[in-house]
Amino acid sequence: MSMTDTISYIKESLNSFYPPEEVNSFVRIIMRQVCHLEPHRLLIDKDNYLSEAEKEKIKAIVERLSKHEPIQYILGTAEFCGYSFNVNPSVLIPRPETEELVERIYNNEKGREVRLLDIGTGSGCIAISLAKMLTDAKVFAVDISKEALIVAKRNAEENSAPVSFNEIDILSVSDDTSFLQEKLDVIVSNPPYVLHEEKAAMKKNVVEYEPHTALFVPDNDPLLFYRKIAQLGTKYMNPGGRLYFEINAMYGQMTIDLLKNTSYFNITLIPDLSGRDRMIEAILK
Repeated sequence: MSMTDTISYIKESLNSFYPPEEVNSFVRIIMRQVCHLEPHRLLIDKDNYLSEAEKEKIKAIVERLSKHEPIQYILGTAEFCGYSFNVNPSVLIPRPETEELVERIYNNEKGREVRLLDIGTGSGCIAISLAKMLTDAKVFAVDISKEALIVAKRNAEENSAPVSFNEIDILSVSDDTSFLQEKLDVIVSNPPYVLHEEKAAMKKNVVEYEPHTALFVPDNDPLLFYRKIAQLGTKYMNPGGRLYFEINAMYGQMTIDLLKNTSYFNITLIPDLSGRDRMIEAILK
């Protein structure tokens, strides 16, 4: 099977499952991963023939994609902020929108010797990227999931990022419990914020494969994690410390009102590049 035939096979196999631009993206990713060919080589090498091993690998990937399994889980890696991260179904796949949150934090905090905590770290993509970018920062990260922390620690090691990880159920931290020995300057979190009632409108590759504990929040308490983290911020952050959230676009104003009532000011609601309310930044009084 030639390169041209292989590309046609991938497209014909996936066109009924994904939009054309996504299929084209899969072609580029698959050919890079399996055949070590960058996109600009695909036309030049169109008459080259694939080995049997390459054909079998591509067939297996295509079959998994046809069942809506995310390509990041199939390949075991995802890109985020220019770094490579190991991912598996115990962690959410890093999103481009979250890169915008990291970029905002970097622009605000660069040059400062901040102590920063990432709550619900998952793959570690936020904490690790910020540890790499903010070279004067001391970065901590917590998650409830042992499996996620295994992935995050491996990612920190492979990216040579100095992050201190802890297994903590943030909702169970009581007022008389202390899980940090020093005050913080920054808390960032991309917590669970999707309502179960939104599930029907979500893509299969998210609902059927990504970890539900990291995605969903009770329909009757959409601000559950924001409320708890905001309260923890009043105990663990220095006055003037900054809180950064990724949010559910439906609850931007509710989250602002919550923070106003929890000792925060200069609260800013920030849209992502597609114009959806995506982030909130606030300062502790």
